[in-house]
Amino acid sequence: MLLSRETIGQMFMIGFDGTAVSSDLAAFFKEYRPGGIILFSRNLESVEQIVALTNALQRCSPAIPVLIAIDQEGGRVSRLPQEFTIFPAGEIVGRCRSLHWAYAAAEATARELRAVGINMNMAPVLDINSNPANPVIGDRAFGSTPELVRDVGWATAQGLQENGVIACGKHFPGHGDTVADSHHELPIVTASRDRIERFELLPFRYAAAQGIATMMTAHVLYRALDEHRPATLSPAIISTLLRHTWHYDGVVLTDDLEMHAIIDHYGIEDATVRSILAGCDIVLICTDRNRQVAAMEALHKAVLDGSIAPERIAQSLERISRLKQRFLTSLRPATVPEATLVVGCSAHRALLHSIHQAAKQTA
Repeated sequence: MLLSRETIGQMFMIGFDGTAVSSDLAAFFKEYRPGGIILFSRNLESVEQIVALTNALQRCSPAIPVLIAIDQEGGRVSRLPQEFTIFPAGEIVGRCRSLHWAYAAAEATARELRAVGINMNMAPVLDINSNPANPVIGDRAFGSTPELVRDVGWATAQGLQENGVIACGKHFPGHGDTVADSHHELPIVTASRDRIERFELLPFRYAAAQGIATMMTAHVLYRALDEHRPATLSPAIISTLLRHTWHYDGVVLTDDLEMHAIIDHYGIEDATVRSILAGCDIVLICTDRNRQVAAMEALHKAVLDGSIAPERIAQSLERISRLKQRFLTSLRPATVPEATLVVGCSAHRALLHSIHQAAKQTA
């Protein structure tokens, strides 16, 4: 198996600046062939512009379609412009106590994403809002009990996946019981293994068993699961627990390796290699081009010098290929006329109103 830079590029999802494919980004694609792109508000202006952007991104990789992802959870974690239907935070959807509304909101989101050429949503949040002092999850969670998060989370994943958009359960194995934000520092969870098994892991275990397409790791240190390494870099958590104990064979992504929970303790090269050795399939680097290049070169070098076995890379490439075959084989270019019929349509606006009303009635 020829493991070139271009082949290994499939194991990276990158972010970039700008609202169009620049000559610099096109040249980066040509040399490194990243398998995925993640879009942020900085990349998105309007339906017309997003359609042009996603089509241009796909043209950069004519041989293998590109994962084009977004964090469109709803509520405060929404990247789309206001002409789209922006559903409320997970807490409000969970408050409805209705799998119908959860599925419907995800279905509508999926239809609007697909209409503009976005094929992956970094949702649902499967973290439990178990610690009121948590600075990062809060209302992003569907609730404070594992059963509610399990049920509403899976309904959300179904609504996305059954309407052609890849779902991503995050942040495995749970970011709810922390008092630190991994964007800024490394959170440490000291709960017992029994508590973690019964509580934090329940929604993830269920989603894995049901066949959620992808999962994202948490940059959190769980003393009872791995005393020394955060989940993203932990073979005990990714390979042993998720892969071997739960038999999960979907795609596992890291959270952004530029977050301070990782970058303050490991170089981007070291973190990349460690995450793949731990069992992750796709490395997410959202901002810095120099770090993206350094990470890709480091993984290629690790394969060449034997630090990572080619068989380990082959496992990830197979999972990524299977994911793309499942969701992206019927991909066709987005069009503005079709997108304008779907984005922010009256049916989706009515659904949004109904969800707010249902949440008020159960408050």
